[in-house]
Amino acid sequence: MTALENLVKELTSGGVAIIDLTETLREEYPTITLPPEFGQASAFKKDVISQYDDRGPMWFWHNISVSEHTGTHFDAPIHWVSGKDLPNNTVDTIPPADFIAPACVVNCSNEVAEDRDFLLTRDFLINWEETFGKIPRGSWLFMRSDWRKIADPNNYANIQEDGAHHPGPDEECVKWMIEERDVLGFGTECIGTDAGIAMSFDPPLPCHYFMHGAGKYGLQCMTNLDLLPATGSVIVCPPLKIEGGSGSPLRVLALVPKLS
Repeated sequence: MTALENLVKELTSGGVAIIDLTETLREEYPTITLPPEFGQASAFKKDVISQYDDRGPMWFWHNISVSEHTGTHFDAPIHWVSGKDLPNNTVDTIPPADFIAPACVVNCSNEVAEDRDFLLTRDFLINWEETFGKIPRGSWLFMRSDWRKIADPNNYANIQEDGAHHPGPDEECVKWMIEERDVLGFGTECIGTDAGIAMSFDPPLPCHYFMHGAGKYGLQCMTNLDLLPATGSVIVCPPLKIEGGSGSPLRVLALVPKLS
């Protein structure tokens, strides 16, 4: 039996489970909001073209509009100024092999429950490795915060009078993930890969700046990371093949071996 035949057998028998890490894209889904002097991302919108009526008696379909960075979405290197001159930096030119990779899931949910501004650090990851092993080269690093369970559903970005407050990595942590572990990218359940307070860092938003400058990727607005093991899952996350696209909403799936 070939490896692919064995995978199909395991999927069919339930030996490998499929976990959906994707939020449902809907019109009320929150978008990233920037200061008013900057351009703003559009919210998801859908309009019925026809629904078994005189506009189309046998078919139902929508026109949709959405920014590349709304809902559960993928960030390509060209999304940030640091990655604008890299080769294969758009969603249509990224090597397809990069859309299937293992994941390490770092559970920070207790820390985030205590502190919405929790910063993931290099030392936190080194301590995590003592239990779960070294983070493999070319893997995703997912920060599990259980954010959907913690955040106000009417204020998903947790924007307060002094700005947004949600967790993310600090600058040293991002550099370590890139330089010492050569991760494929960083993923989170929050509305952005950077912490809410990271606009005040130097450089601002270091996860975007260093990850994309190194040709790495981002995933955000995921859910169900609490259903994944710390290691052993495989992530399938191809974005839409938008010409010159900086990112894309997408469906993120995890293949997880069923534990006996």
